[in-house]
Amino acid sequence: MIPLMKVAFSYEQESRKVLSDFILSNKQLSMGEQCRIFEKQFAKWQGRKYAVLVNSGSSANLVLLQTLKNMGMLNDKDAIGISGLTWATNVMPVIQLGFEPVPIDCDLLTLNVSSITLKETLDKKKIKVLFLTNALGFCSDIDNIRDICEEKGIILLEDNCESLGTEYKGIKLGNLGLASTFSFFVAHHMSTIEGGMICTDDQELYNNLLMVRANGWNRNVETDYKIKLKKEVKWEDEFYLLYIFYDLAFNVRPTEITGILGQKQLTYLDETIQKRGQNYTALNEIVSDNRELVTIGHRNITVNSNFAFPIVCQVPHNRDKYIKRFTTAGIEIRPIIGGNITMQPFYKKYFTPMYLKNASHIHISGFYCGNYPELTKSDLDTISFCLRER
Repeated sequence: MIPLMKVAFSYEQESRKVLSDFILSNKQLSMGEQCRIFEKQFAKWQGRKYAVLVNSGSSANLVLLQTLKNMGMLNDKDAIGISGLTWATNVMPVIQLGFEPVPIDCDLLTLNVSSITLKETLDKKKIKVLFLTNALGFCSDIDNIRDICEEKGIILLEDNCESLGTEYKGIKLGNLGLASTFSFFVAHHMSTIEGGMICTDDQELYNNLLMVRANGWNRNVETDYKIKLKKEVKWEDEFYLLYIFYDLAFNVRPTEITGILGQKQLTYLDETIQKRGQNYTALNEIVSDNRELVTIGHRNITVNSNFAFPIVCQVPHNRDKYIKRFTTAGIEIRPIIGGNITMQPFYKKYFTPMYLKNASHIHISGFYCGNYPELTKSDLDTISFCLRER
């Protein structure tokens, strides 16, 4: 059996020992110093000024949008562009917080929104924010997308949960917009069991993110910002200073377990990314010789941090043939992300589903198998055999 994932952590035994030793020796397991250390380390690795750790990548999306709303950068019923091929929790916060989702089709050869599909949408509908999903370790011409957003005054956000470490023209994905979100769920590039991060270079956004993460109070914000907040609300009663709730918020704090695991897994991340890229290159060579499959392009991707290996058939009726091959060979597979997300029941309950040409084709013609460092040569040979045209 070749599962979608084999282990919970990179270097499983070493990581479990670090975790168990930490739990046995530390009195505090709620959010504290280990979380702050991990935030600083991750921000440095990603190349951003600030990082805010939360309990999941899904929470990261929710917190980011609520924070922009608190700051007056978003208002009720504002239109937010979303990737049509995405995961539910990239879209659910848009609906939950009272915004209007605007699905944008992807490029079939990159699985991602392109400047062309974005322009096609903008010709019909204005959007306030583009919340881009960088799918499966790929992107399209994201630099052109950034330029369009800057020209039209659109706030660019990146859901980078599936593309941690991918570089486009030497720039890490997650560094092209105002802010970006990441996931450390098991089977992602690095695992803290559950966990997520929000990164930005904007100091005011950073301090507001800290409040929205934890009840709306200011305990974790920078000192200067605490003073500013106190003056703004004109609060006089010193007894209540630790119990002032400044705006709408959640409690999505991580634990010290998340922090200590994050620090450990971060030391393996570059190696993990390299191995995932090598696996992808080997398998993609097989696909490129198969006329029945779409070869996913990765032009201008200078570091390929592949999340999983996608298989997209040129015609839908071939999918069952390849699914049978994979399952017969004992290879676990699943749909590509959530498919055309507008076809999912939660979306159809609140909005009208849309036929998005490429996302819909991927929905009915594609699937993916796992790609991770623990794949053996035998595993790769088995997957390669299933990918060959015959």
